[in-house]
Amino acid sequence: MIELKRLANMVDHTLLKADAQKAEFEQLCKEATNYGFKMVAINSYPVAICRDFLEDSEVHVGAAIGFPLGQTTIEMKVFEVEDVIKNGADEIDYVINIGKVKEGDFGYIREEMKAIVNSSRKGNIISKVILENCYLTDQEKIVVCEIAKEVKPDYVKTSTGFGIGGATVEDVKLMKSVVGETVKVKAAGGIRDLDTALQMIEAGAERLGTSAGIKIIEEYKQLKGAG
Repeated sequence: MIELKRLANMVDHTLLKADAQKAEFEQLCKEATNYGFKMVAINSYPVAICRDFLEDSEVHVGAAIGFPLGQTTIEMKVFEVEDVIKNGADEIDYVINIGKVKEGDFGYIREEMKAIVNSSRKGNIISKVILENCYLTDQEKIVVCEIAKEVKPDYVKTSTGFGIGGATVEDVKLMKSVVGETVKVKAAGGIRDLDTALQMIEAGAERLGTSAGIKIIEEYKQLKGAG
């Protein structure tokens, strides 16, 4: 089985709810540091707050861009990226324009991805592309992943966790089969226990977006202790 430290370091510890307050972000950052999670996944406003809380920590600050619908212009998404970089973000997860995918306008999706990935590279931060697979056909997922293989963001990601469905093993396998070793895969949405987390990793995920990271790690410790 995967080592505990490696499992914890694959978790993006998530707090994206609308009524989240400063004390909750402080707690999130403490938990992420104590458990050795890779990143805190938050909206753009609390980036500076979490950067301060994580000043002496190796935990990354990750900002959600165009979240959760993806229905903002390319220019607005790029502005968000530049803004969160200025405020101390190490990573961004942006939502593609799902409507453009459904229209078959993949030229737009390529342009959008290039603009956001380029802005991320200039800021020396990690970029993740959220497909929101619950709204897409398998063929649409394949085409977006093919674009990602060309543009080379750091990750393609299954879901926001706010759509009508989250990560599935089948989607992770499909995405990984397209991007290969060129781009990594992040699974997010509905990962609430150790068994699901391990299934996603086995399918090819190298990051897990979840608000149940602590539960997953504690389940792991109990399992290893029982073993």
